[in-house]
Amino acid sequence: MAVEFKGVFPYLVSPVDAAGKVKTKVLEALVEHLIEAGAHGLTPLGSTGEFAYLDTEQRLEIVDCVVRAARKRVPVVAGVAATTTKGAVELASEMVRLGADGVLAILEAYFPIPESGVEAYFRAIADAVVCPVVLYTNPQFQRSDLSLKVIKRLSDVENIGYIKDASTNTGRLLSILNETQGRMKVFAASAHIPACVMLIGGVGWMAGPACIVPRQSVALYEHAKRGEWDKAMALQRELWSVNEAFARYALAACIKGALELQGFAVGDPLPPQAPLDEDGRREVAKVLARLKG
Repeated sequence: MAVEFKGVFPYLVSPVDAAGKVKTKVLEALVEHLIEAGAHGLTPLGSTGEFAYLDTEQRLEIVDCVVRAARKRVPVVAGVAATTTKGAVELASEMVRLGADGVLAILEAYFPIPESGVEAYFRAIADAVVCPVVLYTNPQFQRSDLSLKVIKRLSDVENIGYIKDASTNTGRLLSILNETQGRMKVFAASAHIPACVMLIGGVGWMAGPACIVPRQSVALYEHAKRGEWDKAMALQRELWSVNEAFARYALAACIKGALELQGFAVGDPLPPQAPLDEDGRREVAKVLARLKG
């Protein structure tokens, strides 16, 4: 695979106005801010990007906007999610045509899918593109998760070389690393403690919180990369307050609310999701003020 993914990849929000129009200028400004802050890559249409609430036209416009704004300075890994294999393959192909450097493969499911169907879905996406594929597993929200056996088999596919596992189970990440013997590189999610994931062999962090604390996230990664674990954990303890706030409020609402407080007019989460309430705004504001100080 020509492109190597490592470091901090913020999960971008999807700024959409009340009429359903993508706020491209706001998204461009956010991309510029994150690149200036040192982000190593960008991931539109992850969970923070509310992909499940967007239609295909909106998804494509968001990825096109991010690719154009990034201008090849950092890799863009676009989220691809569908309830059908055909839909996922078509979407992945279109994301690559727009210039995405990789795809984040997500399985949406209403009915549970057997292991064979889950594996076939991800293999079909990988077969449809020549770029690297990042598997995304989040058992809290997905009806059909990737088992360790399926992950091990998928690691033999040439362009499936990464996984973002949001299981909250760091032991599972170590099992993935052990079972795939270096073929599958692991990214931490916001549900994990990134410094700990780096310690066991992870390559970075793909998560929404990096949108609002990008410089601190990059600093944490750099400390871990250099093996400066005392410094990494000191910073990790400070940053954990962000995750604690998110545990009490909805993810997209928290990230969008925090970005609004930072001057990015990203708007509210897409209905029927609720925006951050006043208590949440006050708590997030306190967290941001403390981290800034």
